[in-house]
Amino acid sequence: MDILTSMKIAASALKAQRTRLNVIGTNIANIDTTRTPEGGPFRKRDVIFQSTGKGFAENLSSSQRDGVAGVEVSEIRANSGAPKMIYSPGHPDADADGQVAMPNIDLMEEVADMMSATRAYEANVTVVRSAKRMALKALEIGQ
Repeated sequence: MDILTSMKIAASALKAQRTRLNVIGTNIANIDTTRTPEGGPFRKRDVIFQSTGKGFAENLSSSQRDGVAGVEVSEIRANSGAPKMIYSPGHPDADADGQVAMPNIDLMEEVADMMSATRAYEANVTVVRSAKRMALKALEIGQ
């Protein structure tokens, strides 16, 4: 594996983690949204990643350079969990029993996911910086 390949893999991970952070931010911003254009409360979004590389059999039969894998966002899916029901009879979206359907978003879970995505992003930035330093050192060898 060469230096540019490792940079491409890390760049794909940076893009995927950036998307994940954006979706987490959207979830947090809509934590109290009880009315959406689709009807009902906002539904939490989840980011699904997938590998961009070839399968194991294809990697065995091809050269190592062709089998480079990265990561990409395959889907941003609305969570299928039921909304939280909260008693608030004065709320404009309350039903006849005074219950309001709130988004199924747990703030602590979102913050933990945000910290995890931030750490993964930082790790991939470190990979890019290390590959850059190695490339520069390799160029200095020729002097």
